[in-house]
Amino acid sequence: MARFENINYWWCFAAIPFSIALFVFLLQWKKETAKRIGDERLVNFIARNYSPSRFLLKFIMAMVALAAIVFGAMNFQMAGKAENISRRGVDVMMVLDVSRSMLAEDVKPSRLEKAKQLLALLVNKLEDDRVGLVLFAGRAYMQMPLTTDHSAAKMYIQKASPNAVPTQGTVIAEALEMANRAFNSKEQKYKSIILLSDGEDHDPDAAKTAKILAKNGVMINTVGIGSPEGSPIVDPATGQLKKDAEGQTVISKLNEPELKNLAGLTNGVYIRLDDVDDALASLSQQLDSIEKKSLADTEYINYKSYFQWFLATALLLLFIEFILPERKTTIA
Repeated sequence: MARFENINYWWCFAAIPFSIALFVFLLQWKKETAKRIGDERLVNFIARNYSPSRFLLKFIMAMVALAAIVFGAMNFQMAGKAENISRRGVDVMMVLDVSRSMLAEDVKPSRLEKAKQLLALLVNKLEDDRVGLVLFAGRAYMQMPLTTDHSAAKMYIQKASPNAVPTQGTVIAEALEMANRAFNSKEQKYKSIILLSDGEDHDPDAAKTAKILAKNGVMINTVGIGSPEGSPIVDPATGQLKKDAEGQTVISKLNEPELKNLAGLTNGVYIRLDDVDDALASLSQQLDSIEKKSLADTEYINYKSYFQWFLATALLLLFIEFILPERKTTIA
């Protein structure tokens, strides 16, 4: 099994086509400059020792070196020895509201950032559990299916923002259904959804969905973020307070009754996120109360990194490119 440890550096490859475009422009500029000189024989005499093929070779070597550096930064890895590991755990789908109301700052630094802090700490606690992530606003998106790769889970949590879901709203029912599809439908237990939201927009289908999930053995634990008094929302595009059609400042309020109802319908708990440590302790205790199943997973424990080979190749190519002259080699 192969992978890149730092896949996010892939965008650095954009430097290669940009460099090629500059190289083509430089060649065209040289041709135009030679034409402006006028006398072709004079130009050929002046450039008699210049080697276009070596100039091209030096450029190709530089581009290959650049690609090798990017591959080195991404850190290509191969899986080491595979071991069958028995573990006991549950499947936990995290469902995070990323609607713009979650940018309200009645909870510091914001509702969304506070929720992300809680999830990141929770993932650290779920050592033996598989975790997944669904983001939702006006639509729901499966951001990460169930996995034991907790490092990837924390990366996806950190990147969660309203930009991930362009359609605004709060479709809790759709998000719960999507999370449920990630579970093993043949099992009637070992499954939990953690819903983090301000519950601002009432979703009439959410309660019906929760009842169906409860019959399938899914426990929904809800975390309310915000305050009942509410807070204005700053529009990230304009930096101004969001206003309604009548020009009044929109106040986003925590809808606790809906979140409490969803948790109660599935034997889950509702937690209001005031203190991250207290919420973390309550969620951990609730998840520990779920009967855990024994799982035999084949996990690749040790990954061997090969970034040094790519960097060594890049250094070698750059060294050769540096000492290789553009002039033709002449033998006395």
